[in-house]
Amino acid sequence: MPKGSVLTTWPVKEGVFELGDLTAERGGTIHGARLAWQTHGTLNADKSNVIVYPTSYTATHDAQSWLIGPDGILDPQRWFIVIPDMFSNGLSSGAANTPGYPGLVTVRDNVLAQARLLQEVWGIQSVAAAYGFSMGAMQAYHWAALFPERVQRAIIVCGSARTALHNQVFLSGLLRTLEAAPEYLGNGQFSAEPLLALRAFGHIYAGWGLSQDFYRAELFKTVLGAPDLDTYLKTDWEAGFADLRAADLYAQALTWQSGDLSAGDLYGGDLPRALAAIQARVLLLPGETDLYFRVADNAAELPYLRSGELRPIPGVWGHRAGSPAGLPDELAFLKAAVRQWLEN
Repeated sequence: MPKGSVLTTWPVKEGVFELGDLTAERGGTIHGARLAWQTHGTLNADKSNVIVYPTSYTATHDAQSWLIGPDGILDPQRWFIVIPDMFSNGLSSGAANTPGYPGLVTVRDNVLAQARLLQEVWGIQSVAAAYGFSMGAMQAYHWAALFPERVQRAIIVCGSARTALHNQVFLSGLLRTLEAAPEYLGNGQFSAEPLLALRAFGHIYAGWGLSQDFYRAELFKTVLGAPDLDTYLKTDWEAGFADLRAADLYAQALTWQSGDLSAGDLYGGDLPRALAAIQARVLLLPGETDLYFRVADNAAELPYLRSGELRPIPGVWGHRAGSPAGLPDELAFLKAAVRQWLEN
């Protein structure tokens, strides 16, 4: 049953949706699949005020609810915001807590489970918007492509329709680092948490999460308050991954690496066709200096969209520009762009 969550001035509920045994599209079954969720706001009578807001890599609903508020990017006094937790994020079923977890759970698998959540728990058929950052943006894009007549708007923040080859190379490095650990058993499983590999994992991530310009300007000192680079890497990156389960990191990295909204029988791998089928108004908000999801990736998608706009987030904060807690300029840009798109 849903229960009260964080103390706010608007309704917040959370719960776990029991999906039963869920067949993954690439083979295998998530036995007794569970999808954790959190909602903000109140569903209106005609169920027309729904925003689905999937989680990003390693994030949980609490971790990304910071942007929700009457003066935030998403206003819970206007919208009913549903945050479904992605598989393998530590709350929903995942590789670290589910025996026999499939070798690959795709973005599509996640979105189809989320659609069941909305339909079976609240009777929601369509959404006013799908909003997501990073892997959450990949899921929001999939919402628009899998359910063209049910999604009015898609807001894609630092994400893409298909994981670019350069992005796949980054993910390959993370996966090979985890596989090199002596604790690795194969098939994405570990005999114990590979602490040294997780430390290396964090350092690799640090070189991609922020831009070269961020490091050149030493903003980890002047803005983030770290006394030096070594301290910043330890406190912000080593510590950030130290408490996470390696099997979940591995599984979600595979989900990310295989991301392609044209994959499967519906579009047969034809990405232009999949993009052209989207009926939603699509707002593309890449980070100007993002190293994962480049502006050029979204620019290549834009001509195939029926109704789309490309608005890069300016600045040197790389991927983090799309999740700009504590970054006033980037936050103001994102808030203005998103609120305008939701009101139009």
